[in-house]
Amino acid sequence: MKHLPNIAGILLGLAFLAFGINHFYPFLPKPSGGDVGPHTANFFIAMKKSGYLDFIKICEIIGGLLILIPKTRNFGLLLLGPIVINIIAINIIIKGHGAVFAPPVIIISVISAYLLWAARKKFLNLAEC
Repeated sequence: MKHLPNIAGILLGLAFLAFGINHFYPFLPKPSGGDVGPHTANFFIAMKKSGYLDFIKICEIIGGLLILIPKTRNFGLLLLGPIVINIIAINIIIKGHGAVFAPPVIIISVISAYLLWAARKKFLNLAEC
């Protein structure tokens, strides 16, 4: 049970590292999700053309690396927290149709929540400042 946060950190760190690097050097197969709605397509086209998606993916790579190292895991969680919230929000608001129940979204959300819970005492100290 004491190694569970380390295992979860490795899984989450590798996931963000893989998806971040895949943006710049595609090595994962593209999902055959079928027809994406026009709102989803327009949203991601705008993010890609503006360069904002590149910034997010760089943050994912840095956050993934930070989460892999136990001493810097909480900094990685602070960096990736808003990204996880946005992943959930995009899947609820823009994609809709139960996209939030896609396995990658659930896995990333649950592991992130678990790591936050496991380190809750360290994060509670931030509120005292």
